[in-house]
Amino acid sequence: MRAIAALVIAVVPLAAAAGGSNYGVAPGSRDIAGKITEWSVPTPRFARDPAPGPDGNIYIAVMNGNRIARFDTKAKSFKEWDLPEGARPHGLVVSKDGKVFYTGNGNGSIGELDPATGKVVSHFTPSQGGNPHTAVLDDAGNVWFTGQGGYLGKLERASGKVSEIPMPGGPYGLAIDKQGRIWVCRMGANALGIYDPKSGKTDELRTGSGSRPRRIAAAPDGMLWVTYYGNGKLARVDPVAKKVVKEYAMPAGERAGPYAVAVDGAGRVWANEIDTDTVALLDPKTERFRVFQLPSRDVGIRKAIVDAEGRFWYMGSHSGKLGVIE
Repeated sequence: MRAIAALVIAVVPLAAAAGGSNYGVAPGSRDIAGKITEWSVPTPRFARDPAPGPDGNIYIAVMNGNRIARFDTKAKSFKEWDLPEGARPHGLVVSKDGKVFYTGNGNGSIGELDPATGKVVSHFTPSQGGNPHTAVLDDAGNVWFTGQGGYLGKLERASGKVSEIPMPGGPYGLAIDKQGRIWVCRMGANALGIYDPKSGKTDELRTGSGSRPRRIAAAPDGMLWVTYYGNGKLARVDPVAKKVVKEYAMPAGERAGPYAVAVDGAGRVWANEIDTDTVALLDPKTERFRVFQLPSRDVGIRKAIVDAEGRFWYMGSHSGKLGVIE
């Protein structure tokens, strides 16, 4: 597919805030020319879930290789760190001080890697399992994460304490709204879980039979965007009203498998279609999609991010290639 709309927006620097990116680096925006570049990672053993660092580089969880990789965006080179045996990193975020926090899907931990020394500290979950999955950062630098075993977890950065809040339904992606509430894609329950840390109360928003919400991202205007993996839609959620405002059919259809979602500094929404190796960019103002066909086949994007310069980074878990659209 070819790009079907032209968007010309200047780079807009944004301050980090709750309800922004939730991964420590505020996403920027830029004119997207549509240039796509890919690099093969050193250890292509189900590398996944890229995250931006404050140094401008991209960090990657190499799940089956039991490593963390870093891509130097200036030198265009990689560096890797080995993790404790059996950690099997799934998701990761990078704090403002440069520490890499990853979900140890294999050993029930939240790992903390110091890239400067290579030292790893493991913070184990109370249940010593639960398959820690995806992670985000709150304004205080605490790590919130989903556990596929049926919980929402929190690593308190100051104390190192890990806690779990029961949340059934196959917790997957998550995001934090501007009120500080944690929103969780309960993929197996066709619902979004909502946890308020201030009150300790849990609520939910049903997304409809067969929707299977997979990932969620917070936009600069406070709205939340969710990919419905089950029916090929992208949904806009008002977290204050706790309702789905609108659903958009993805360009490749209901069987395209929309997966990763990210929002840039201009409020444009990026979502990949894993079954067609395409990435779609929605401008909520015009409600038009621009579609990019990826150069590789069977890419397998499961997580993607927008960096401070407004570039869209993805990791192909199947292809073993890190890519950028700019």
